[in-house]
Amino acid sequence: MVGAPPQGFPNPPYTTLPTSPVTREKPFLYIDDTGAYRVFVPALRHNTSGTTWSDGRQQQGSSLPIRDFFIAKPTDSASRINQQLSRGKHLLLTPGVYHLDRALRVKHKNTVVLGLGMPSLAPDTGDAALRIEDVDGVRIAGVLVDAGRRESETLVEVGDRHSHRDHSRNPISLQDVFFRIGGPWVGKAKTSLVINSDDTLIDNIWAWRGDHGNGIGWTQNTADTGVVVNGDDVTAYGLFVEHYQKYQTIWNGERGRTIFYQSEIPYDPPSQAAWNSPTGKGWASYKVDRRVRNHEAWGMGVYSYFNQGVDIRADRGIEVPKTPGPSSTTW
Repeated sequence: MVGAPPQGFPNPPYTTLPTSPVTREKPFLYIDDTGAYRVFVPALRHNTSGTTWSDGRQQQGSSLPIRDFFIAKPTDSASRINQQLSRGKHLLLTPGVYHLDRALRVKHKNTVVLGLGMPSLAPDTGDAALRIEDVDGVRIAGVLVDAGRRESETLVEVGDRHSHRDHSRNPISLQDVFFRIGGPWVGKAKTSLVINSDDTLIDNIWAWRGDHGNGIGWTQNTADTGVVVNGDDVTAYGLFVEHYQKYQTIWNGERGRTIFYQSEIPYDPPSQAAWNSPTGKGWASYKVDRRVRNHEAWGMGVYSYFNQGVDIRADRGIEVPKTPGPSSTTW
């Protein structure tokens, strides 16, 4: 990366990659030379470093007129927003809390869902907040998801469990998408984010089971896992997953890549018996499934701070398979 310190791990402890394998900057709202609002959608890049606009270069991508967007307000129902998405409209979410009685559904390829001011999607009925079909090029950016009081199985789902289309030329991307389980109120969700679609890009994802705020407690804001990746060839940049009650992150897909991972395991297990996994004391943060043969990760940080005044132990922070033959796990 441009300006990064030189590679020095383990002393000094710097892990530096010369380029990013595959990236696409998030969409952004701007005003063109005529004074009209538009949304710019940057293009996909491979093996690059630095900005896309330096040295007089023009940023590559496409520009969408604001008339192609449904500009939603928190008073709009999920039904009305879905109707506009079904018509092929992109979605611009203005600031506020969107209480949803059903999931928002993105069905058309290349749909842009852009949040302004980190709008909150709050499912009230136990459904997901957002479901994305296994289609090319969907972009989700700048959105907060707050779990509701009724437990959701999943808050955001990308593709379905049997998705295996090739999206390498035009992947789905999620950027600056944050999750809260508790904090503003009691919230419950078994899993925050499930990635089923191959080639998905996730960039700056924060999945948080609350440790402070409203509705906080081991039996109140319950949540098993922050992120589950089932798709192949998924790449994550800046993945932050904190305080979930079982594995923080489960990676089932092949050829996954994580570049920078930060994770706090839960502060608040009331006893060791309440927090034991199938592999020993406590639950690892980052779990790569035993069937995975190729996985790469750089810049991994997992730490604990147990604050209940009882003796709690975690046997490991990361679990990866021992795979014979032509396999690769890089840390």
